Amino acid sequence: QVQLVESGGGLVQPGGSLRLSCAASGFTLHYYAIGWFRQAPGKEREGVSCISSSDGSTYYADSVKGRFTIFRDNAKYTVYLQMNSLKPEDTAVYYCATEDSRLCAGVYDYWGQGTQVTVSS
Repeated sequence: QVQLVESGGGLVQPGGSLRLSCAASGFTLHYYAIGWFRQAPGKEREGVSCISSSDGSTYYADSVKGRFTIFRDNAKYTVYLQMNSLKPEDTAVYYCATEDSRLCAGVYDYWGQGTQVTVSS
């Protein structure tokens, strides 16, 4: 069965960095685009980033452009989200999800359980 497991979250000071991992199993990773989302308490879920499995194109929310980088290592069955220059408003549970059009424009079918990121001094 398809399974996604996020890891790498934790507590970091403002301006610090974290790298989140999305480990995939049960499917061929290159068949799917992978998106990262986040949800803070009392807030709606927000799309953060996505990487296409068709041509490797990447997409970012305006709020994270220039600070976050998404990349993929198919050999390790893992997609990463490198988060730099973290701000308190980045605090949220971060989720990864599969997207079946391969182009980051379709339906996100499978989701991980999330990893908590807390940015605080």
